[in-house]
Parts: sequence; structure tokens; C-alpha cells
Amino acid sequence: MTEHPTSSLDDVVHQRVRLGILAVAKEARRVEFTFLRTTLGLTAGNLSQHLGVLEKAGLVTIDKGYEGKRARTWIQLTKAGKKALHDEIATLRALIQQLEGVEEHDGGVNPGPAAAPSPG
Repeated sequence: MTEHPTSSLDDVVHQRVRLGILAVAKEARRVEFTFLRTTLGLTAGNLSQHLGVLEKAGLVTIDKGYEGKRARTWIQLTKAGKKALHDEIATLRALIQQLEGVEEHDGGVNPGPAAAPSPG
């Protein structure tokens, strides 16, 4: 039996907030912490925790510095982060293709295994 696409999803990457961080960071060379926080609708503490997970996994780098007199934190994808995001997207595409094949096979209507027979 062939492995189901969902078994290839990366738990570190697939979590909604972390996937959002990687996606936003992929769109830019580097992204500022406050922009990420606002864009993803997170608290600073929540974003920091997710960034810590991604940094520990080697998927992002976090650089702190100043822009003028204002402290800034910049996030950038690593080569491993770009690959992890690419792999996650490829896995999601495979899952979508598999599900679309199921929809074509059942005419787009799949009541699922719990469908009860109609009373006679």
C-alpha cells in the first residue's frame, strides 16, 4: 500500500502559525517581527514562541539590531527553511490531487462511511 500524503506533513512546518511565518518570510528577503505579528494577528509572546521553534529547527534566523534608534528584530528563512516550505507545499499538492481524484470517482458527492441507509 502506498503511503498517504498526510504522513509526509512536517509537524514543525504544518502548524498554522508556523506555516504562516514561513510563507510570509518566503515572500520577502527578510521580514520584521512587528510586520509578522500584525499580518498574522498574533501577540508578541505567541509569535516569539513559534519563532523559537522554527529557529531551533534551523528553518529561520533571527537577527536583532537597530534601525535608527529603534530596536528591530528581523526574520529570514534559511536554506533548510525554504526547502521545508517547498516540501510542505508539495505534500499538500499531492494530498489535493488525491482528494480531487476521489471526488471525480464518486461524482463529487461522498456521504462517507457513516451514511445510514434510508428507512424502507
